[in-house]
Amino acid sequence: MTAALPTQAQVVIIGGGVIGCSVAYHLAQMGCRDVVLLERHRLTSGSTWHAAGGIGQLRQNANVTRLLRESVKLYERLEAETGQATGWFRNGSLRLASSQERRAEYEVAATRARSFGIPFEFVGPDEIRRMVPTMTVEDLVCAAFVADDGIGNPSDIALALAKGARMKGARLFEHVKVTGIALERGSVSAVVTDQGAIRCETLVNCGGIWAREIGRMAGVNVPLQPSHHQYFVTEKIEGLRRNFPTIRDTDNKLYFKEEVGGLIVGQYEFDPIPYLEDPIPEGHEFKLMPENIAQFEPRMAAVAYRFPSLEKAGIKRWFNGVESFTEDGMFILGEAPEVDRFFVAAGFNAFGIASAGGAGMAMAHWILEGEPPFDLWPADIRRFGAFHRSRQQILARGLEGQAHHFAMLWPHLEFQAGRPLRRSAVHHLLQERGACFGAKFGWERANWFAPKGVEPRDIYTFERPNWFPHVAAEHRACREAVALFDQSPFAKFHLSGRDAAASLDRLCAAHLKPEAGSVTYTQVLNRRGGIEADLTVTRRRDGSFFIVTGTGFATRDFVTLRNGLAGADAHLMDVTSAYGCLSLMGPKSRDVLAQVAEEDVSDAAFPYGTARELFLNGSPTLALRVGFAGERGWELFIPCEYMVRVHDALVAAGAAHGLRHGGYRALDSLRMEKARRVWAAEISPDYTPFEAGLGFAVALDKPEFVGRDALLRQKETGVARRLVAFVAEDPETLLYGRETIYRDGKQVGYLASGGFGFTFDRAVGLGYVNIEGAADLTRSTYELEVRTHRVAARAYLKSPYDPDNLRIRG
Repeated sequence: MTAALPTQAQVVIIGGGVIGCSVAYHLAQMGCRDVVLLERHRLTSGSTWHAAGGIGQLRQNANVTRLLRESVKLYERLEAETGQATGWFRNGSLRLASSQERRAEYEVAATRARSFGIPFEFVGPDEIRRMVPTMTVEDLVCAAFVADDGIGNPSDIALALAKGARMKGARLFEHVKVTGIALERGSVSAVVTDQGAIRCETLVNCGGIWAREIGRMAGVNVPLQPSHHQYFVTEKIEGLRRNFPTIRDTDNKLYFKEEVGGLIVGQYEFDPIPYLEDPIPEGHEFKLMPENIAQFEPRMAAVAYRFPSLEKAGIKRWFNGVESFTEDGMFILGEAPEVDRFFVAAGFNAFGIASAGGAGMAMAHWILEGEPPFDLWPADIRRFGAFHRSRQQILARGLEGQAHHFAMLWPHLEFQAGRPLRRSAVHHLLQERGACFGAKFGWERANWFAPKGVEPRDIYTFERPNWFPHVAAEHRACREAVALFDQSPFAKFHLSGRDAAASLDRLCAAHLKPEAGSVTYTQVLNRRGGIEADLTVTRRRDGSFFIVTGTGFATRDFVTLRNGLAGADAHLMDVTSAYGCLSLMGPKSRDVLAQVAEEDVSDAAFPYGTARELFLNGSPTLALRVGFAGERGWELFIPCEYMVRVHDALVAAGAAHGLRHGGYRALDSLRMEKARRVWAAEISPDYTPFEAGLGFAVALDKPEFVGRDALLRQKETGVARRLVAFVAEDPETLLYGRETIYRDGKQVGYLASGGFGFTFDRAVGLGYVNIEGAADLTRSTYELEVRTHRVAARAYLKSPYDPDNLRIRG
């Protein structure tokens, strides 16, 4: 290690585990020579040294899978590059299925794997026995085999990354304790250690289980929960095949890995044990917790059944290490919303070795280029909100996230920990009407409504779920009469100031309409023309702006706007909690609204794409005439104290018109039929408005906005892919998203979203297709791979439902 601690550096990394070493390696590889890594004890002494070393790649998100594939690519060359052994071996992995339900889950995963380019095949008991001769297979339905998965030695991988970083000019220091972080004007300025301060431009928190403590030094929240994770290593077992595929026996919550002729046996139980010491006491480096055999004991019968030879095998060593977990099982990457140039790479949920290579690459790109190499929203630190500062919430949610590691990945699965937390002002009224609630960003949201005599409870399945007919009725009410949706969880911002209009116009891709009461649908783009935010902007009479975005993007979009408006006399405020939102949609929505409003709501007085301030049953309301569901409708933004009064008035007025309450699952079905794009599904930083079919929301005649140059180039060269809507031909088909798209027998893309269109009585999906070789996208023959089977589908470049928007206007 380098001896003299410097007084300044471009980038300081805190944490010498596999993640920190990977970030240092990739920064140096990208040409950043002034990199300093600080480790409080010795490299790998946190959780890296006791990791089991299984390296899988397939996840539910394409870009997270891509990230893990980058790890494998790196580990394949790392030993030859550095001369340091890594233990990498491509042995593949087996995911065992002991039930038809688990097989169904793997069928969904198989299609996703094909979409993402991961080799994935089903093998039967005989083939499983051939791969692992000493394993019991009689209870198995099948297994999923991923040939490209592998194993590695965690400490060796970290040390190889560290050596590679030093070879490229990075400086690594052991036995240096960080004691503080200095800030200037809201940005990192120095890292304070027990051996002096280092001034720096950028800090990267790779502190593992210490990451939340490091974050608190700068006022940054890192919402992870340290928790126990156990496995044991056996003595050598006679007859055990070397390097057989890593085994995930998910129905029994177990995993197995060959280790020097013996077995690693680990579990992901449904009742994990948290590590509650906060702050973590001194001397935790290279430390294990006492073995907790009682916690493992319920799984031991399943362990002995799967590998009978274990009944006579001795245990060489027991590992009960502390790992860091998040509420959704995904790690944390990116620049903190609270402090500029404070980056985080932590919370790796016991798959840090599998993630490290790709995560280091992504972080280096993010730090040096100002944005990740591709969309990493599932891992972005900006997915968290204010309530994630609560230790109570993080404890409950983090344990649930850990417990779901091997749980069934049911469609429409809802997590339960920490609920209910955020409730709209009419939550109790919806509950009285049979609402079955889900949760998003801490908010309780009605997913569907159970009629009298039906329990409002999801019964999970890979077939048609129990709520299907009830959501269909809500859907039909919106199409044929009128439906009322509580969309209070929308994120809402207020923007004011002398420069607000000009600055926001420079930031947005569309022209902001100049008239008071105008509503503009627009995107904020990145330099590549990708969509960073998807907004509805309303200009108020006083010159201020009311901005609405998706529930889960409150932190991200606020930071995007705040950063884009920096330096201007423009003041952005989050007003989400001040306003509820009731969306009234359907052909009879005007009839209902007219009975409640004091003002004229005719088409002449209140045209589509405008906003008006109304009094609804005496309650002040900002009404936006929009058509997200594909029908005439209004979003009614109401100060929370008036919400009950307005709700009750609308329900009373709607009784004669067939008004029905609707939930988010009906709303998703309606928007899918209408091909409405949703950020983080169909649109993201990886896709431009032209690719997404949103060119109408782009004003290239504006002299400047972020991403304009990229869009001008794309307009000149043309797009290589295009968002297309699909309707399955077979009425029994169900789509979950990520299904592979085939055009004339050739794989050309995959679905971003899948759902069911009750108007068509068919499954509907939205996905990007490569347009090369297709003279007319919609005249080709399309198929979708659904749970390993291909089904015919019809393609639409415009909306499958009311493509000319006749039902929205008038």
